[in-house]
Amino acid sequence: MWTGKKLVKAYLDFFREKKHAIIPSASLIPEHDPTVLFTTAGMHPLVPFLLGQPHPEGKRLANNQKCLRTDDIGEVGDASHHTFFFMLGNWSLGDYFKKEAIEFSFEFLTSKKWLGLDKERISVSCFAGDKDAPRDEESARHWEKMGIPKERIYFFPKKDNWWGPAGKTGPCGPDTEMFYDTGKEKCGKGCKPGCSCGKYFEIWNDVFMEYNKTASGKYEKLRQQNVDTGMGVERTVAVLNGLPNDYETELFKPMMGKVRELSKNYNEKSARIICDHLRAVVFVLAEGKGIVPSNVEQGYVLRRLIRRSIRHGRLLGIKGNFCREIAKKVIETYADEWPELKKNSGIVLRELEAEEEKFGRVLSQGVKMFEKILGREKEISGKDAFLLYQSFGFPLEMTVEIAKERGLKIDRKAFEKEFEKHQKISRQATVGKFKSGLADNSEVAIRMHTATHLLHAALRKVLGEHVQQKGSNITPERLRFDFSNPEKVTKEQLEKVEKLVNDAIKKGITVKREEMTLEEARKRGALAFFDSKYVPEKVSVYTIPGASKEVCAGPHVKNTKEIGKFKIVKEEAISAGVRRIKAVLE
Repeated sequence: MWTGKKLVKAYLDFFREKKHAIIPSASLIPEHDPTVLFTTAGMHPLVPFLLGQPHPEGKRLANNQKCLRTDDIGEVGDASHHTFFFMLGNWSLGDYFKKEAIEFSFEFLTSKKWLGLDKERISVSCFAGDKDAPRDEESARHWEKMGIPKERIYFFPKKDNWWGPAGKTGPCGPDTEMFYDTGKEKCGKGCKPGCSCGKYFEIWNDVFMEYNKTASGKYEKLRQQNVDTGMGVERTVAVLNGLPNDYETELFKPMMGKVRELSKNYNEKSARIICDHLRAVVFVLAEGKGIVPSNVEQGYVLRRLIRRSIRHGRLLGIKGNFCREIAKKVIETYADEWPELKKNSGIVLRELEAEEEKFGRVLSQGVKMFEKILGREKEISGKDAFLLYQSFGFPLEMTVEIAKERGLKIDRKAFEKEFEKHQKISRQATVGKFKSGLADNSEVAIRMHTATHLLHAALRKVLGEHVQQKGSNITPERLRFDFSNPEKVTKEQLEKVEKLVNDAIKKGITVKREEMTLEEARKRGALAFFDSKYVPEKVSVYTIPGASKEVCAGPHVKNTKEIGKFKIVKEEAISAGVRRIKAVLE
């Protein structure tokens, strides 16, 4: 019997034998990447190194990364889609490329020493080619040499077999995906890898980053060719055990059992959604980064996941608050491998309970509004249904259910039209907010990022050493820096901070990068305010002599004179004991 723990150990042992350094999972909350709300893949924390910066641990890396994505939230509840998941990955930073990556993948999947899967049940897909890049015949040839016949090698377009870039620009390239035949009958003549019928399970994806997409939309060959792979733990454990879906593995069974126990009218899909969403919420809250349910950014995602769970709990006939009970099962299931769950269990359970109480009251208000609309209009239009959804978090299914009891119908199409309009506005706002940052490695982002180091050091000099960075966000227009401080920063203090930063810039100081252990970095006085469980054996330390010394993944300017004039435009409170500075470069 394969468990998640056993699979992770085998994977990391295999790549250790192949001379890969095993690095820890990065935090779910990105440290310096404003292009994403959460860490969505193992490569996100590695972007500077994929772009050519040397990694302290070398050119071959592997890990088990916690990931969170909401772009497939509508698919959650099927056999294998999740919001939160574990992703096994291995990377080559300008070392090996297609041949070795495919050989490693084939050996790990089929060797009796490792997973021992039947190679006759493995199919693969490669990039079909287009105007930007040629058909990936090279990968197909390597698969044939491994024993995969031509009839099980498929060529798909960019939407299926191309990865990246993470932002509008950056590293990207074709990928080759591995699928395992579950033994189910084909759903029709067109059934092939990628089909949603469940016959083929995608178990691994090797991305070959050989291009850089420029701001003009051109694809140029990268000087450093990289490999970035991803194997989903949940999906692979299900395949290894011959299970039809991820929710029957030990990774979900305790939570699924608890939902079944609490339900009056059990429904498998609703149970899966609850377990998936609350597992994601538990892991985010347990990060201890101060992210809580709210109406903005990461907090909005948490709120959405919790409220969707509660809605499905109501559909299952679960009475009273139940999120806490499911969260306890998540903590019990994963705490041995992820100790932060137990350490921060108090925060997790408290925030879940508070949000569930809040949504309970909102639902009551929604029912009152429903009655008010009905008394005035004698019907519930699509717009009314959307008002209930947007203003009170009142799920459409509940509106439909109550309307049905009154012999009324809801215009679903009108609701969906309003909902699509709302989504379009939200997407545009999100794209506008997170469209740029270090992930695109732009010159202005690098200048802004280096300026945050000078700002951090200046704040500690003017306000005191209690000041610690709590977050940063960079766009081409401005930098945003959050820091701990119990009171408002005075105008005089801000002027001193601004002067210190600009003095360091004017001096034209050379920025120095060194590699060392975290312990050595701290001994040398480098700032490093983050949880040590996310730190590899060696770290990069950036020193601006006489001004700043900080542990950071980078990248940075070579000399401070490249930064430009620094100007603070706003200082404000964002929460108890945390302030925010917005600044620009002129």
